[in-house]
Amino acid sequence: MPIRKDDKLANQLHLKVLRKEPRNNLTPAEAALWKALQRGQLDGRKFRRQHSFGNYILDFYCPAEKLAVELDGKHHFSDAGFEADLVRTEFLNGYGIRVLRFENKEVFENLDGVLQEIRNAFGK
Repeated sequence: MPIRKDDKLANQLHLKVLRKEPRNNLTPAEAALWKALQRGQLDGRKFRRQHSFGNYILDFYCPAEKLAVELDGKHHFSDAGFEADLVRTEFLNGYGIRVLRFENKEVFENLDGVLQEIRNAFGK
């Protein structure tokens, strides 16, 4: 189901505070990736940080590409974290949003590779 402007799922008011706090206190990995994504630096694509859709807050979201980029810290690598990520991804995919996931360490060890993988997802 494609996202329409009249959908009430994007940036719901009740999640505003939950979006704002992490936006103002990015993790080191999020800050490093945001520096490369902000202001259309990646092939002119605009990304938003801490954008909510449904009850989920996406680390980074490119509306033009309907692409979410998620950075995964250690809490994602448990059975519960893996299951929650799977449910989240299936929900977003159901609305035409593709999800790319990277471990935090990938941003520090291979930022160019992360950015290339994001580029490769454009136009798909």
